Amino acid sequence: MKISSFSETIAEPYAEALLSLGEEQNILEAIGNDVSLILTSLASVDEWKRFLDTPLIKEEGKKQVLRQVFGGNVNPLTLNFLMLLVDRKRISFLRQICRSFQKLLRAKYNIALAEVTTAVPLSESQQEQLRQKVQAMTQASRVELALAINPDLIGGVVFKVGSQVVDASVRGELRRLSNRLLASV
Repeated sequence: MKISSFSETIAEPYAEALLSLGEEQNILEAIGNDVSLILTSLASVDEWKRFLDTPLIKEEGKKQVLRQVFGGNVNPLTLNFLMLLVDRKRISFLRQICRSFQKLLRAKYNIALAEVTTAVPLSESQQEQLRQKVQAMTQASRVELALAINPDLIGGVVFKVGSQVVDASVRGELRRLSNRLLASV
């Protein structure tokens, strides 16, 4: 079993439980916002993963830090969920649990996730045009963009929605042109 599938096997039931609790208490949107905040925090502070993974830090120490960081910023249910993860020694899977939760939430509300890579940052109007294009492709009720910058693309855009990849970059066009020229020789 691969490590990623192992962590998914652990993460998915927790994500499903959190989704279910959010639905029961009619606070699913708030929980979704909390999960986004947690993921942003995990992505922006490199030490988080080491802190959460370190067995030398006792559970109460981890809980104290989580309360300080998220206590006033997340719903009490989300905070209790974080404490449960610490108690069950699953807090090191927090990132995977949050990603699984977001995947379940997107499926529930028919939201498409488009992973977009461009050579330069997109303007708001360009982002909106891309959302509309992806929405037309997927028939999703809404589209979320995960933006990344890669100057090697030279220009244009590459986006992935599910298993479908659209390469409208200058680098991609040059590669296709090169392949056609080589095939004709």
